[in-house]
Amino acid sequence: MRIGVVHDLAVGVHPSGADAWALQDVLASGISVGAPPDMFNQHGQDWSQPPWHPDRLAASGYAAFRDMLRNILRHAGGIRVDHILGLFRLWWIPQGAAPGAGAYVYYDHRALIGILVLEAERAGAVVVGEDLGVFEPGVQEYLGERGVFGTSILWFEQDEDGPLPPEAYREGCLTTVTVHDLPPSAGYLAGEHVVLRERLGLLSRPVAEEQAEDRAVQEKFLALLRQRGLLDAASPDVQQTVEALHAFIAQTPSVLLGVALADAVGERRTQNQPGTNDEYPNWRIPLADADGRAVLVEDLAGNARFASLVASLGLPSDGGGPAGPIT
Repeated sequence: MRIGVVHDLAVGVHPSGADAWALQDVLASGISVGAPPDMFNQHGQDWSQPPWHPDRLAASGYAAFRDMLRNILRHAGGIRVDHILGLFRLWWIPQGAAPGAGAYVYYDHRALIGILVLEAERAGAVVVGEDLGVFEPGVQEYLGERGVFGTSILWFEQDEDGPLPPEAYREGCLTTVTVHDLPPSAGYLAGEHVVLRERLGLLSRPVAEEQAEDRAVQEKFLALLRQRGLLDAASPDVQQTVEALHAFIAQTPSVLLGVALADAVGERRTQNQPGTNDEYPNWRIPLADADGRAVLVEDLAGNARFASLVASLGLPSDGGGPAGPIT
C-alpha cells in the first residue's frame, strides 16, 4: 500500500448527532442537503444532513472545516472527498420539502479547496474528489489545477457518440468500474439496479423503458470491449465480462484504479441505494460470493476469483505495479 489508507470525507453529519450540536454555530438549521433529480435518481436525493452555513463558516475563519481535515489526515495517506462539488455549491432542501424543491447555495470554493489542499500537503496525502453529477463548466479543470484527482466510473464515461475509449479518460483520476452507490458489476450487468429502483418507487417512467435504455447502453460498452479484444464475441460468462471491464480501465492513463471488493468475489447486491433511508438496508449487506456464501477478508488470499480479477488488471497478486489499485 504505497499510498496508505485513503479516508472518506462525507458530505455532512447526522442532524441529531454530537457533531451537529457542537457545530451548530456554523451549520444551517432547518435545511438538508442532497441532489436535484437526474438520470439515475429521477426524484432527486435528500441526504438528511445539515450544510455548512457559508457566511458563518467564513466569519469563523473556516476553523471547523480546517480542524476536521487535520483530524482526518493525521493518520491517512489520502482522502476521498464525497461530493466535492459541494465545496462549490450545495443543493439545499428546506425541511419537509421534496428533493426537487431545493435550490443551489454557493460557497467560496477558493477558500475551501485552498484549505483542503494545504492540509493535504502538510500531511503528505493525496486528495481524490468525487466530481460526479451535475456541475458547472470549469469545476473539474479547477480541481485538476489544484492537484485534486477526479473520479471516473466506467458506466458514466460516455458522450453523444457512445462510450469513451480508454485513452480519453483523465490521467489525474481514480477510475473504477463501479462504486458503492451502484450495484456490483455482476448485479449491474443483470439490470438489478433498475429492478431495485422500480421496487422502491424511484423511477419516474415505466420500468420497461428504463430496462430497454439500460440494455442498450450496456451493449454499447460491451461492443467496445469486443472491439478492443477484451471480450470474446461468443457468450462470455459474468466473471469473464467483469474481468474484461477491469482490463478496460487498466488501459486508461488514470494514475489510480479502484476495485470493489464485491466485484472481486462475485457479489451482486447493492451496498447503498441513494435516495433511501429505511426502505433499503444500506451498508448492512454482508459480503458474499456469487452463490450467496459469506466471504471473509481473511479468506481473500486464497480466493481464486479475487486472484483472477487482480490478474485482469495486469498487476501481480500483491497489488504492486506502477500505480496499484485502491480496493
